[in-house]
Amino acid sequence: MPGVLIIEGLAQTAGALCVANFETDYKPQLVYFMGIDRAKFRKPVLPGDHLHYHVRKIRSRGRAWRFYGEAKVNGQVVAEAEVSAMILDPDDAKL
Repeated sequence: MPGVLIIEGLAQTAGALCVANFETDYKPQLVYFMGIDRAKFRKPVLPGDHLHYHVRKIRSRGRAWRFYGEAKVNGQVVAEAEVSAMILDPDDAKL
C-alpha cells in the first residue's frame, strides 16, 4: 500500500474525530486537511495485511486541531505522522 494512502487514512480518521467531537444535533461541518509533519514510514504494508489506525488529539485551538496518528499491522507501527485539520461551517467557507 503506498505511503500516501496510509497518510490519507490517518487524515480521514483525524477528520472523523473532529466531527465526532460535536453534539449529535450539529449542522454539517467542513473539515479541511491543513498539513502533515514528522511522517515516518517504518515497514511496507503488503496485500493481505490488516491496517489499523490509532489517532489521538494533541491539541485544539479554536477551529484548528492537531493529531498524532499511527498505522499498525499486527500491533507493529508501520507509519506515523502528525496531521492538522481545520473545521469550518459551510456558510463560512468560500470556495
